[in-house]
Amino acid sequence: MKFFYRSLSFLSLFSTLGLLSTMAQPQSASAGTGSCPIPALARIQRHQVNSGETLASIANQYNLAPETITGINPSVKNGVVRPGTELQILPFNGIVVEVPPNQSWKQIASKYKVRPDTVFEINGCQKNPKFVFLPILPGIATAPRMIATAPSNPTGNITGYPLPSSTDVGLAYGWQIHPITGDVFFHSGVDLLAPVNTPVAAIAPGIVVFAKEQGSYGKLVIINHADGLQSRYAQLDSIKVTLGQKINKGDILGTVGTTGQPTSTQPHLHFEMRSNGSLGWEAKDPKGFLR
Repeated sequence: MKFFYRSLSFLSLFSTLGLLSTMAQPQSASAGTGSCPIPALARIQRHQVNSGETLASIANQYNLAPETITGINPSVKNGVVRPGTELQILPFNGIVVEVPPNQSWKQIASKYKVRPDTVFEINGCQKNPKFVFLPILPGIATAPRMIATAPSNPTGNITGYPLPSSTDVGLAYGWQIHPITGDVFFHSGVDLLAPVNTPVAAIAPGIVVFAKEQGSYGKLVIINHADGLQSRYAQLDSIKVTLGQKINKGDILGTVGTTGQPTSTQPHLHFEMRSNGSLGWEAKDPKGFLR
């Protein structure tokens, strides 16, 4: 396995040959992946070193560790940056690894002990990427270490249920086989079966930060809660709240629908819980929140 940062001096060549767009291009959106961010490798910036700047000052400007910048820029020798040099700047702390032809990105994630769903989402939900960004820092003469992220069990005491009564699960959280396409994909929430027009309620107090149509999510309401937690209610038929509205537990947000690109073949509410970590809003298993 080789690290991509050894080759990043050829980034301009990648762009010329059209390889950079291939490296960073996400797969077409499908149900359960409509929330995927722009791939980390498609968000690389360029920074021209000015007189008086140091590696530390540049790292601080982009909120990165110096190791992240030196790792992706072979021209930086012994931590010294020279005026006029153009640096490649990653959006997060981490490294870039080329996926060998005989391996998969899941094997890469396992090797570096990074959660596969984190790797999947931060790389734009690509099925077979040639390069992957990993949220780890290359240690100095040590093995790479994982960047601290939000705890797997958030400290927030949020529990509730978004439907009038407990219901069956059409598709659970985690790695699943898509019931329509047959593809293996990461399902970032849980599909709670319910008839169309069933009222959907907030599981906890918070503020509405999104309330409109959003890709494969269909009609979507997102609520930010205390303790860095967020709940998402998707595939709605109607939306009853507005952006910025303060919400109490049990307030009606909308009704169950079939908008967007649902995964389950039966009408359902696609419900997600997320936690605000160093990589953004990271999907959590909703099971512990639904009571």
